[in-house]
Amino acid sequence: MKYVKNAVATFTYVCILSSGAPDRGRCLGLGPRAGKLAVDHLVIEGGPDRHEAWGELTGLLGRSWPHARGAHLTIARLAIDTGFETSAVYGWARQVGFAQVAPVKGLDGFNRASPVTGPTYVDATIAGKRLRRGARLWSVATSTFKAETYRFLRQDRPTAEEVTAGAPFPPGTVHLPSWADSEWLKQLTAEQLVTVKGKRGFAKLEWQKLRERNEALDCRVYARAAAWIAGADRWSEARWQDLERQLAVETPAADGEAPERPALRPAPRRQTRRSSYMG
Repeated sequence: MKYVKNAVATFTYVCILSSGAPDRGRCLGLGPRAGKLAVDHLVIEGGPDRHEAWGELTGLLGRSWPHARGAHLTIARLAIDTGFETSAVYGWARQVGFAQVAPVKGLDGFNRASPVTGPTYVDATIAGKRLRRGARLWSVATSTFKAETYRFLRQDRPTAEEVTAGAPFPPGTVHLPSWADSEWLKQLTAEQLVTVKGKRGFAKLEWQKLRERNEALDCRVYARAAAWIAGADRWSEARWQDLERQLAVETPAADGEAPERPALRPAPRRQTRRSSYMG
């Protein structure tokens, strides 16, 4: 089990993606001012035709990750890609509930009013029965979040000596975990933004693969979308400070003395409620 390390102890929120329905997932820890930490990268063997895989994914909703301060981070929102076996994804999302699970669909291009829009109520076919407005779908401008990822990865970081002296990381810094190997990093940087000409001769920006496997980047993009859906981009500084107090994250006192740690709130238990209205 991987811990949220002391070096990034202000990370207070976990969103997670399962991409490939279900295939692999990535946990993304979030902190104030859009700081990010890849908490974990999970692989569930099998595809939609393996019943046990869906059971493992359901069990993942109740999992938690230990914080270096002693508390536990739970999954705030799980985004699942609907681009493959859409009906199976909708069926599973309805079964576990849409409060914690967000079916998503990626859209290309930069001409989007918002990185994430929705939810849109769409028809779903469950067990051969067509349900009108039976699922909620979020649309994600993947190009926007890919551009954000690469912009944050290019940021200059303070040296180890500067960090020891108290220098902060720039807003949006992506903290890479110790478990990230060369293959994972290659997947994270597997695409490049190029200028191409469309059918009418107009130039446009387009993301193109540099290599076949890019799962880490896809996971990061949808995990970032899960954070948006959870509302993290709209939280105030006071909200982040409240979350830090729940995790007993220490901030220096004015007189230099160690501040008193508040009591931790227990990790909430996931509750699933089925709507009788939706069938």
